Amino acid sequence: MTWRGHVVLFAVLATLGATQQVSAQTVEQFYKGRTVTLIIPTSTGGINDLSGRLVAKHIGRFIPGEPSVVAQNIPAGGGLALANRFYNSPADRDGSVIAVIQRAIPQLAIQGDPEAKFDPQKLTWLGSLSSFAEDAYMLVVNANHPAKTVADLKKPDISAKIGADAPGSTNLTFALIAKDILGLYIEVKGGYSGAAVLSQSMQKGELDGQVIGLVSISANQPAMWNSQSVRPLIQFGRTTRHLALSDVPTGRELTTDPKALALLEFAELPFFMALPFVAPPDLPADRAAALKSAFMAMVKDKAFLEEAQKAKLDISPIDGEAVRQLLARSAATPKDVIAHYNEISATKN
Repeated sequence: MTWRGHVVLFAVLATLGATQQVSAQTVEQFYKGRTVTLIIPTSTGGINDLSGRLVAKHIGRFIPGEPSVVAQNIPAGGGLALANRFYNSPADRDGSVIAVIQRAIPQLAIQGDPEAKFDPQKLTWLGSLSSFAEDAYMLVVNANHPAKTVADLKKPDISAKIGADAPGSTNLTFALIAKDILGLYIEVKGGYSGAAVLSQSMQKGELDGQVIGLVSISANQPAMWNSQSVRPLIQFGRTTRHLALSDVPTGRELTTDPKALALLEFAELPFFMALPFVAPPDLPADRAAALKSAFMAMVKDKAFLEEAQKAKLDISPIDGEAVRQLLARSAATPKDVIAHYNEISATKN
């Protein structure tokens, strides 16, 4: 054998030895003394940041080897760039990087968004902190508005000016669904920046209402909710009525049209995986299993639950397989229903 042949053989043997050493490494050995990064693709202060930091504080205790877990904010479109990175870059696939992601991001690929360059069903889903069991997404109006029930907004002589964020935002999409799919007499005014600004505009009389989560308004604007200065007319994100909103119909109760119901189901699906945590695809199988198990053990932990309760988070967890099944259901939605949803969610007002 020539000297070149010896060099090549040595390199092959060295690579094989390193591969065997890595494959022989247990999950505990891999994570012991290591720092795991938990990426939060939003700015500080929101529910994703709060949830991500809470998980970063607790999940390490349940991963074999008990690694340190450090939260890192990398704001970038709620996680679209992150999902693309996880799916297309092999650099993060050793199990040392996980993330929280906004609930609507995985569905963008199913919608055919050209910026979504990933397959959501192939990502490694750890689970979701919330399945919206104790929450509801409500269309609310000021208590002094003439609409006492949603039926009043089906009358042409009563209308409501509903404020929302930019195109693509959940509150704008559901306001437009209420108008275009459920046939309510509402005027949708987009371009606002967050629930606090919308609430201020309602108090000034510039707007009659908005679409907002029950947990969000009760936690972040308790005075508005507790004083009953707003009146909920519809609840979305639920198949049954919330116990605290027993006299408020769900969106699905307001139509019998099969295509409208299919569109509502597609639109509401992200709520049932409301706070999802994810890792890249193709992780070593034992590490992926360890991360999934750690997530589900954490959500049952007393210390974690006590802290989550103080933060007023809806902890109604589902595991990674349940997230994947929801995405499979979403992907099975008829193409014409998805196209109609895309038209609504992209509408500029």
